[in-house]
Amino acid sequence: MRNRVILVRHGDDPPDDRVVTWMTAQGFEPDIRRPFAGDTLGEVEDDIAGTVIYGGKYNAYDAPLHPFLAEEYRWIAACLEADIPMLGICQGAQMIAHHLGAFAGAREGGAHEFGYYELTPTEAGRAEGFLLEQQHFTQAHFHTYELPEGAVSLAGNANYPEQAFRYGTKAYGLQFHPEVTIEGFRRWQAQWPDVYARPGVQSREMQENLMMQHDRAQADWFFKFLETLFRKT
Repeated sequence: MRNRVILVRHGDDPPDDRVVTWMTAQGFEPDIRRPFAGDTLGEVEDDIAGTVIYGGKYNAYDAPLHPFLAEEYRWIAACLEADIPMLGICQGAQMIAHHLGAFAGAREGGAHEFGYYELTPTEAGRAEGFLLEQQHFTQAHFHTYELPEGAVSLAGNANYPEQAFRYGTKAYGLQFHPEVTIEGFRRWQAQWPDVYARPGVQSREMQENLMMQHDRAQADWFFKFLETLFRKT
């Protein structure tokens, strides 16, 4: 049975995000790997049900500077070849797009998004049931990606028109962070106090208000999305 999901992390945050919570509850085995700390990713074996490539501080284009990223790109290519479910979040989405030949990096003059920002589904996103209406999601980025050739744009906003895409039937990239819980976002608030001076960043008061209004709906959406993508066969 395919029940192991490789979780590629770019930091040392505790495993209390919604991916791990959902995977554990559904009987999957979350297998956390940290290539930046020396872990390898191996091959796509018969028991692997999919993979999630998380966000982080590394630039998608910096494999020459950070050789461990080459291992992650090898893994992305192998997962696409094996046609297993793959989800890239923030840096992970940018890496999938970059692997597919699209631009990924900082947009000139682009605002930061750190807080809870509204996204709007594209026609395809709505038609596919990815996102049916405007909704707020957790964000923490100032890099972005361009839509890879052959990919389908699913959601965006005025700041960053590309915020979600599908490539093929089983590979998705999300620029936003629906995996992050309230506790996880509060850790980020404490870790990055200097971010509040950057353009586009919401005040802490606004973040707290939006968090209380929208976190539950974000969780409900994400668990449904994970069920659709990683449903056991």
